[in-house]
Amino acid sequence: MQRLALCLAICLSTTLTATADEKPKLKGLLITGGCCHDYNNQKQIIAEGLAQRLSIAFDVVHEGGTGRDHKVSVYSEPGWAGKYDVIVHNECFGGVADDDFVKSIAQAHHEGVPAVFIHCSLHSYRAAPNGADAWRELIGVTSRRHEKHRAVLVKNVHAEHPVMAGVPLEWKTPAGELYIIEKHWPNCVPLAMAYGQDTKQIHTVAWTNNFGKARVFGTSLGHHNETMNNDVWLGMFSRGVLWACDKLEQNGDPKPGFAGTGIKPIKLPGLKAEPDPVSKKPKTR
Repeated sequence: MQRLALCLAICLSTTLTATADEKPKLKGLLITGGCCHDYNNQKQIIAEGLAQRLSIAFDVVHEGGTGRDHKVSVYSEPGWAGKYDVIVHNECFGGVADDDFVKSIAQAHHEGVPAVFIHCSLHSYRAAPNGADAWRELIGVTSRRHEKHRAVLVKNVHAEHPVMAGVPLEWKTPAGELYIIEKHWPNCVPLAMAYGQDTKQIHTVAWTNNFGKARVFGTSLGHHNETMNNDVWLGMFSRGVLWACDKLEQNGDPKPGFAGTGIKPIKLPGLKAEPDPVSKKPKTR
């Protein structure tokens, strides 16, 4: 009887967790780089953290140094997005002002490639006079500024949504930089919110969106490595990726065959982050 129970436990475990030598089911592209964040460590957190929780492997494009006006090279390649199941945007290039360039990124997703957004990607491309709104409509929210650095008390406002399965009704981030959300675009569905002590307003910090044929997940949380390298953040983010790819069960589990390799600690060489640049609120356009 004990041997039978042990066999059943092992069989169940193998159905829920992929083995390390299985070929990942999903192919992702991680775009990262720019000012103000420890992108060297964050790309490790994202790639390893997601692979542990879902069956995915990433190509990583890390460009632009610590500048703000770099135009990521892959965006100019024909059909760049169609090679992937999902694009994860963790870039910080707020100084790019080329409208056609920015609109072309949004258009690539509009045709159906899922997108996922982290933190400063919301503030990227804000210098583009017209393209910025195409980018924001893709993301689902508009943000130009942030509050002072402090831990963020996150409230799960859509607990029945599969992305939020396992997220506490309240979760205080280890560190934080709350983004001020000025607008929700029509297809945005808030999943989590936080009260801003500076603005005295409530701001969305996690959401889903639909843009053309694409499903989109976003979170403004992720300035500090301590926040990202956390089971609550990584769990929510991983489910957001699965949701965007339509590979998430209603109970928050990956669909059959899309489980990761199993959760374990991610060790980083150091923790580095600087405040994001402060942007004066421009005239409404």
